[in-house]
Amino acid sequence: MSLPCGPADDNLTRLQQDVDYCFGNRALLGQALVHASYRGSADSNERLEFLGDRVLGLAIAHLLHERYPAEAVGSVARRHAALVRREALSEVARRIGLPKLLRMSRGEEETGGRDNPGLLADACEALIAAIYLDGGLDAALLFVRRQWQSMIEGHVTAPKDAKTALQEWVQGRGLPPPVYREVGRDGPAHGPTFVVEVVVPNIPPVRGSGASKRVAEQAAAERALSFLQDTGALQDSGAVPS
Repeated sequence: MSLPCGPADDNLTRLQQDVDYCFGNRALLGQALVHASYRGSADSNERLEFLGDRVLGLAIAHLLHERYPAEAVGSVARRHAALVRREALSEVARRIGLPKLLRMSRGEEETGGRDNPGLLADACEALIAAIYLDGGLDAALLFVRRQWQSMIEGHVTAPKDAKTALQEWVQGRGLPPPVYREVGRDGPAHGPTFVVEVVVPNIPPVRGSGASKRVAEQAAAERALSFLQDTGALQDSGAVPS
């Protein structure tokens, strides 16, 4: 049964009904849908996006802890990484109808902003933060549970880590293996942040960072996979970006 969240012909009312959550403070919902390009960034969703990223991470960790109580930490971590990626977020954003509700500049819209996976992922994170601020952690957790449940259940086995997935992608196309190299270190000597670059044929070099070389390599591989996802090459069994 739909909740009486406002005027029946109002787009924000329909969104609240679709996600089964009524805002006490509708201004938070409105802010979650404002891109920084829209009349300046003072009231944009950027701060909500930052908060929502953290709330989502906690919610997914909680749900995975419930669903896979006996699984090794490494496997759970790979599931977590897959479920908080922008591909998962943009899928949820499209499912609940966020693209048509976003407020953005004409220029952003004309360059495909309403179908931009990164922009949609940011808006979804902002919505999660808005629900958290309005209704608390339980409300945000319930939203994430409802919207991510099928993806959580869809992985019978834990997804591959990013380096393995990238290695298999290049091998499947007869390309040389990825080359990882450390290109910098930031921070104090006792706790540096490593910066690693990965070079893969036919795509621009990308970098990742982390508290260890291993973590930085995984981050770089993750960014390479995101590039392949955006170009459509990740799903196409024979394609390589040009």
